[in-house]
Amino acid sequence: MNTQLPPCDPALRRLIDFYERLQPASLEQLPALYAPNARFKDPFNDIVGPAAIAGVFDHMFRSLSEPRFVVTAAVQQGDQAFLTWRFHFRFQRFDTTTVQTIHGATQLVFDAAGRVSLHRDYWDAAEELYEKLPGIGALMRWLKRRARQ
Repeated sequence: MNTQLPPCDPALRRLIDFYERLQPASLEQLPALYAPNARFKDPFNDIVGPAAIAGVFDHMFRSLSEPRFVVTAAVQQGDQAFLTWRFHFRFQRFDTTTVQTIHGATQLVFDAAGRVSLHRDYWDAAEELYEKLPGIGALMRWLKRRARQ
């Protein structure tokens, strides 16, 4: 649990604790945290419902080594919250020894029951992921340099 964060609403605290302790077995908790019609959107997914959200995280656990989230800040106003976070992991197929980090932010909207109805992740897939991949990483860095010229 991240004790650096200021006190927040119990629903938000439960969600932060869930993500900071996320393991494959904890995916069964998603229906208690997310509304039945909750929308989850990130650079790769736009899905609805706890079962579909569990599928995203199941894929993450099968594709990456030692994935973990660290929430670095939380701001809440009414039924909305905004988190900033770091996602640490190791690739399973490329550089398997280097711990990678993605920096991102999440917009959350809670329903009247305190469950998430909208979870929208914002992070730069080009800089935070593609540039770290063999082959495509060199191309992405080249394109970035060209765009600055």
